[in-house]
Amino acid sequence: MSDPGATAHESELTWLSTRELATRIRSGDVSAREALVDQLARIDAVDGAINAVVTRDDERALAAADRADARAAAGEPLGRLHGVPMTHKESTDTAGWRSTKGSPLLADRVPERDALVIARLHAAGVVMSGKTNVPELTAGSHTFNTLFGTTTNPYDTTRSAGGSSGGAAAAIAAGVQASGDGSDMGGSLRTPASFTNLVGLRPTNGRIPHALPSDPWQWLAQSGFMARTVSDVALLMAVASGPAHGAPASIQEPGTVFDHPDLVDPSRHAPGSGLAGLRIAVSTDLAGLLPVEPAVRAIVDRVGDVLAAAGAHVDDRIPNLADGDEVFRVQRAMDFVADYRDLVRQDPSRVKEAVRWNVDLGMRLTADEIADAREARVRLATEIETFFAHHDLLVTTTSQVVPFDASLEFPTAIDGTRMRDYLEWMRASTVISATGCPAISVPIGVTPEGLPVGVQLVAAPGRDVALLLAAQALEEVAGVAGLRPTL
Repeated sequence: MSDPGATAHESELTWLSTRELATRIRSGDVSAREALVDQLARIDAVDGAINAVVTRDDERALAAADRADARAAAGEPLGRLHGVPMTHKESTDTAGWRSTKGSPLLADRVPERDALVIARLHAAGVVMSGKTNVPELTAGSHTFNTLFGTTTNPYDTTRSAGGSSGGAAAAIAAGVQASGDGSDMGGSLRTPASFTNLVGLRPTNGRIPHALPSDPWQWLAQSGFMARTVSDVALLMAVASGPAHGAPASIQEPGTVFDHPDLVDPSRHAPGSGLAGLRIAVSTDLAGLLPVEPAVRAIVDRVGDVLAAAGAHVDDRIPNLADGDEVFRVQRAMDFVADYRDLVRQDPSRVKEAVRWNVDLGMRLTADEIADAREARVRLATEIETFFAHHDLLVTTTSQVVPFDASLEFPTAIDGTRMRDYLEWMRASTVISATGCPAISVPIGVTPEGLPVGVQLVAAPGRDVALLLAAQALEEVAGVAGLRPTL
């Protein structure tokens, strides 16, 4: 790893933030076409090494950029992201663009309508330029499938970029774009962010609502964003959040709550000042709940000192999250039944084993097991409510491991503890998903081998803006956000 980093087709636009690029396009300093052509050239230069962008239609994208420039020339009202080129996560529905979820059974699937998060980005002026890779049917936190192959990490192309938003993470880290959309059920935004030195936010349920015709009451999986800065995540949340028709779980606050002055313009405050006075509980391994690799522990164990030096009140009185395992596993299994049982029945031989296993797990759940998981969720909610009555944040590791060998399906052991299945190595994220709390991964350090490590900040449900403010303050004092890979 080096800084400033990659040299393959670098331009003055390559490492701009999304806010900066949007400002330059709106001012007329850069056209939408110029921004898109620059992005496509960057993809051509670096994607052969990482395999992040798996679907392109340059002619269609260029036509969209030209329409954006025509609107600007005509003096029409422009969205906040007018002309900004952006690839989208392959599993998220995009009208007229292939959306296969990495499954050979869906290889020819082309949705007729955009998912809500995509529709809102496009309404704000984003020019779609392609789709980024995912694990098959988004199962697991390592990005590989038989349709498109394996996505690798820009910081070490023999290593995993995480998943399921691994293609998006690799593209952002490699300078293809400054930010992008993804989704997170069990760490699918947070883990790849940790692996690639990015920020990754899993919001509170209802911030970016689940809306008809999908299941509007779904709560375990959430749409969200990754970026090189917290400020850019806040910008995309401002664009994509807010209530929607057909979404009964919508949070009624508008997306503009994310336009906090300190998130819009971080220079208006002293670095790290957003941490002063916060009550923060810190535990790398959640009081022994998680095995953690020594290389990760060596970095995350220091975060308490960083927070305290910035003026936070730090202790180790964390909530008991042991019920999170049962809640997550049962709800995930039920969601997999709802989403994928028909595909498994259609042709089980063409569905990867991890998905078949998760669907089968859901099909075999008993009424007692479902009722037990509901009771566990109540206990977990009580723990969370009690904890946040006296704390502002919980801080723990994002991933229990460093980016691992990309030829593996998943890590089979952590610090001497065997993993029983492909979910267990992700527990640092999955038990937090089970709480319903918003959570964000922030870069905190790199190993001696140059592999990024992130730390996970967790806030009470609904406290997404406060979470971003704290994350930005940590970003300012951690000192690793500006590092870039060499490709």
